[in-house]
Amino acid sequence: MSETANTESGRVAVITGASRGIGAEIAETLREAGYRVASFDISDAAPDGVLGIACDVTNSESVDAAFSKVESELGPVEVLVANAGITRDTLLLRMSDDDWDKVIDVNLSGVFRVVKRATRGMMRQRFGRIVATSSVVGLLGSAGQVNYSASKSGLIGMARSVSRELGGRGITFNVVAPGFIQTAMTDVLDEATQKSYAERIPAGRMGTIADVANAVKFLVADETGYITGAVIPVDGGLGMGH
Repeated sequence: MSETANTESGRVAVITGASRGIGAEIAETLREAGYRVASFDISDAAPDGVLGIACDVTNSESVDAAFSKVESELGPVEVLVANAGITRDTLLLRMSDDDWDKVIDVNLSGVFRVVKRATRGMMRQRFGRIVATSSVVGLLGSAGQVNYSASKSGLIGMARSVSRELGGRGITFNVVAPGFIQTAMTDVLDEATQKSYAERIPAGRMGTIADVANAVKFLVADETGYITGAVIPVDGGLGMGH
């Protein structure tokens, strides 16, 4: 847990998978915008100024305990960014049941668990902003990622169903679908590979974690209450038309 967590003002936001990468950038962007931010991750590691809480999204009791801690220390959760995700890539005929089950349990069922818990308070407040991090492969598909693409595609159906259930209560649920984003994983690729990726993207470059975080900041704003059930591509045009 960060000792400098902002506990004074702003809406309370929970980000899952915020110890590094896109999740950490989202947490920092919302913190800088005045939100009181908590991070749920396997460990309690979190960016400065963010309340870090260890949480296993595959376990409902762990999720409930994490939300209870946020509620006691920061207040009712008003914003949820469901960003935690894993990969276990391999071709279909080599994919084990465990490869499938683990990815679905974290990436899809894990989102179900945190959304179900968060909306309990949001319904009472008649206000809520939920964003799930999907992927361009949830729309395009990807060889070797049957489990991952299925989990990311499933988030779209979840968001639209929840929007229909709870939209009248002031709760929105949208999805961001990042494309090729520069992270520690892509930085290790050789220059030729990175160039080949960029050539496939109409914008002519790979995205940054800030590109994703700024899209999320837009979707969780008070002023964005008439956008729900939407899929916002953050992919430089890679998946347009899908």
